[in-house]
Amino acid sequence: MESIRVPIKRIRTDRAVLMPQYMTEGASGMDLFACIDSDVILQPGERRLIPTGVAVAIPEGFEGQVRPRSGLAVRHGIGIVNSPGTIDSDYRGEIAVLLINWGGNSFTVRDGDRIAQMIICRVSRATWQEIDELPETQRQGGGFGHTGI
Repeated sequence: MESIRVPIKRIRTDRAVLMPQYMTEGASGMDLFACIDSDVILQPGERRLIPTGVAVAIPEGFEGQVRPRSGLAVRHGIGIVNSPGTIDSDYRGEIAVLLINWGGNSFTVRDGDRIAQMIICRVSRATWQEIDELPETQRQGGGFGHTGI
């Protein structure tokens, strides 16, 4: 598995900040932890930006993708509004996660809770080449639901 070095900085120096970490040897995503001074209660349908206490310098040619944790989704209906969220290589601010409560009950986020996962991925930049006709495919313009149920 490829490994890259990503500089990371603790934003909060007045308290303990948990660094993102892979929880198993085969994990592709590293868990992000809430860094909050007091509990945040998410009511059903409510969304809140939860800080992590860290900032990163992702190398050029890569991005960070912030994704929901499946356990929070299945057990509590907690997701991420803009999933996957993108952390660009030139962003140097604190990583925060826009959680939403899709569930039917309130959900409490506590300091140090695992709230999301981040995957570091390679990216490519497109250069547009305008043409008169696109190459044909079997699918062509078939969109949502075109292959049936």
